Amino acid sequence: MAQHPDHPEYSSALFKKGLEVRREVLGAEYVDGSLANADEFFRAFQKITTEMAWGEIWTRPGLSRKQRSMLNLGMLTALNRPNELKLHMRAALTNGVTRDEIKEILLQACVYCGIPAGLDAFKTAVEVFKEVDKKKA
Repeated sequence: MAQHPDHPEYSSALFKKGLEVRREVLGAEYVDGSLANADEFFRAFQKITTEMAWGEIWTRPGLSRKQRSMLNLGMLTALNRPNELKLHMRAALTNGVTRDEIKEILLQACVYCGIPAGLDAFKTAVEVFKEVDKKKA
């Protein structure tokens, strides 16, 4: 696990707990890059995201990582956040969400969030699937 000795904001037990989960779900390369590229201003965001989202919520026992990923796909589609949707679509695949399950989540989002939001989410899924398949080849 990457260490960040020069940044005391990254030293709490909750941060370390969240960092472990965040790296497992999103990938160490992505997470370590995000932390390394954060300047003094942006480190506060990295701290709260890692502690609250990943250390507090993603470690709770009530839902599996797969279920949390499925919820995120629906919420990010509803919020029309394509960059985060792309990131969490990869995470969903890592957490065992199948492409068929992703399709069903996005179809349901089309009905409840609107066709334009669903269309953008489907386009994002196709892009992510192509990238994943290319890396496997």
